[in-house]
Amino acid sequence: MKLLQASMAGTLESSDALVTVEPAKAEENEVEIDSSVYAQFGEQIRQTAYDVLDKLAVSGAKVHIQDKGALDCTLRARIETALYRASGQTENLPWGTEL
Repeated sequence: MKLLQASMAGTLESSDALVTVEPAKAEENEVEIDSSVYAQFGEQIRQTAYDVLDKLAVSGAKVHIQDKGALDCTLRARIETALYRASGQTENLPWGTEL
């Protein structure tokens, strides 16, 4: 998946996350995390982000996650939505498939 523009998904409400993605200058993916529970769950949040990026075959993405205690399924949904928006894909979205 190629990112064409910056996009975002989510909110800053409790138990949610605001995910911003944009094309990066390098081919490698970069993930930044701001979370009040980073000490406990930071590495799991990072792994979730890289897992979604890998499964959607994204390269050259800069992902910023502002986590407010979101569950893993919420993080996956927010990251996936932001990536689809950034790629311009609006039809034939594979919602409900195993990611």
